[in-house]
Amino acid sequence: MPTLTADTTARPEAPVGRAMTVVVLVAVFICAACGLVYELALVTLGSYLLGSSITQTAIVISVTMFAMGLGALFAKQWLGRPLAAFLGVELGLALIGGFSVPLLYVAFAWLEFYTPAMVICALLIGMLIGAEIPLLMELLQRFRAQDPARAVANINAVDYIGALVGGLAFPFVLLPMLDLLIGTLVVAAFNVAAAWLVALVLLRGAGERRRLVSASLACGLVALLLGGMAWKASEFEATARQLLYRDPIIHAERSAYQDIVVTRGAVTGPEHTDVRLFLDGDLQFSSVDEYRYHEMLVHPAMSGPHARVLVLGGGDGLALREILKYDDVDEVTLVDLDPAVVDLARTFEPISSLNEHSFEDPRVTRIAADAFSWVREQTGGDRRFDTIVVDFPDPDSTAIAKLYSEEFYGMLRPLMAPGGRTVVQSGSPFFAPDAFWCVRRTVAASGLSTVPYHAEVPSFGDWGFVLATEEPTTLSLDDDVPDGLRFVNDATLGAATVFPPDRAERDVQVSTLLDPVILEYTRSGWVGY
Repeated sequence: MPTLTADTTARPEAPVGRAMTVVVLVAVFICAACGLVYELALVTLGSYLLGSSITQTAIVISVTMFAMGLGALFAKQWLGRPLAAFLGVELGLALIGGFSVPLLYVAFAWLEFYTPAMVICALLIGMLIGAEIPLLMELLQRFRAQDPARAVANINAVDYIGALVGGLAFPFVLLPMLDLLIGTLVVAAFNVAAAWLVALVLLRGAGERRRLVSASLACGLVALLLGGMAWKASEFEATARQLLYRDPIIHAERSAYQDIVVTRGAVTGPEHTDVRLFLDGDLQFSSVDEYRYHEMLVHPAMSGPHARVLVLGGGDGLALREILKYDDVDEVTLVDLDPAVVDLARTFEPISSLNEHSFEDPRVTRIAADAFSWVREQTGGDRRFDTIVVDFPDPDSTAIAKLYSEEFYGMLRPLMAPGGRTVVQSGSPFFAPDAFWCVRRTVAASGLSTVPYHAEVPSFGDWGFVLATEEPTTLSLDDDVPDGLRFVNDATLGAATVFPPDRAERDVQVSTLLDPVILEYTRSGWVGY
């Protein structure tokens, strides 16, 4: 009977049995699933906090893969004591992987040290993952000696299946049901369970009760630490999140698509409070001056036929409010990806009062769908709109950049009725002039005539828009423009088309699906790449 009493390099000749093999392969499965979840968690957190999913994915995957090679090399020094080494690796991975999300949140919110901290986490996690398979391979060979090629084949097969399960569980189970912080802590508990299961079966089978007690105590201590973090998760997240925002948070939720935060602060002047909506950390509006943005976005596009209106994005209902001021609007179709934003705008009083309960108007039809896919499905149909308002967030990720592509505007063009007008929010010509003029160039590349214009929105800065029509046009207001507009008039529209020399149109690329222009925030401002 083989023994682990000394845990030396001596290899017993007789196999212990299939039970030992099954335990090791189960551990391989768990390790693979957990390892992939940790990688996806790092990528997801980086996308939440920084918005650049391509950059985060590239850094995490490349650093982790490199570190896995280092871990495999270091594991060679521990093959003489594979069980003790495996327990240490698993418990270390549980601690680092499980605490990676809160630690990186601290690095971002308190220390402004996120990217170096993320690289360190990816490096440590990768090294521990890389050490797992060599150690489990050694354990497998010790307890059921077999042809090395067959052993590698068995371990690789189980490893890849575990990676598949972990990869699918992350977006479809962990994030929707547990959120990112609790989800990684639960996954870390599986690492602890794998360590304890291997120790239980192998040490009890070898009669090593004292070592089994020590291993169980170590696993129990790590489990307690993970449980304590889970217990304090809500309090921690609320405290850390508040550090990211200037004003007190009055609503926060994580939808299936994004992080939704509403803040409220006191201001001076005619507005007594400043309600702000943030999606994934990006400001969407301030109640103090949002009327400037939405009046400039909507009313120039309503100069002409506007019986049928399409709004893409705009889930806060503020553009909708401006559209519904026209009595001769017959119907409005609003397509927004995230129903949680629309529900918030309908039911959360600080926002619903601001949009004047626009979603309750019987002329409004709400559709929860990806705008790109929805527009594509309408191609070839007979639906036409007199006015199309495109009010998406800035293209700071590949998911949103497709909504600013030549292909998207090309699909949108057939939805315009004869004499129809489309307006696109286009970012800041001051902070990101290349990106602003890229939107103008991209809309024009779809065959539409464009009029770029801009206005000062204090909470955003100088902000730009592009009006697009089939035939050349000018910026104007409808003859029956509603009364009570607070910002837009003929004078502001006349000034809106004038750009200073340092913000004049420049030669920039057209954004396409295969070569998108994506904004990235740096300390010096927004830049495109």
